[in-house]
Amino acid sequence: MRYYGGVRLGAGGLVRAYTDSVAQALLKADKVPIVRLTALRCQVPYAQEGLIRRELEGTGASLQGVVHGALVEFVFSLPEAAAAALVARLNEACHGRIGWLE
Repeated sequence: MRYYGGVRLGAGGLVRAYTDSVAQALLKADKVPIVRLTALRCQVPYAQEGLIRRELEGTGASLQGVVHGALVEFVFSLPEAAAAALVARLNEACHGRIGWLE
């Protein structure tokens, strides 16, 4: 037998006590939806950097990194459901000057 709050409980009583504690905690917990993310990488000329940053900010994408070299490389993630539309918008806005990386 185990003691729970000064009360001696058997196996069944212990299971019920823990189950009730977990249920009460879950009732009060904030619910957060699970959103599947897609990670993307692209390279653009410096002249397109501002446009890419504005588009990422406007769609709520999470910018993980930016590397400035011969081109500007962006690494970002966003909800999987929004990825195709953003890629299409960026392809159109950059007029073929965007390169998508694996």
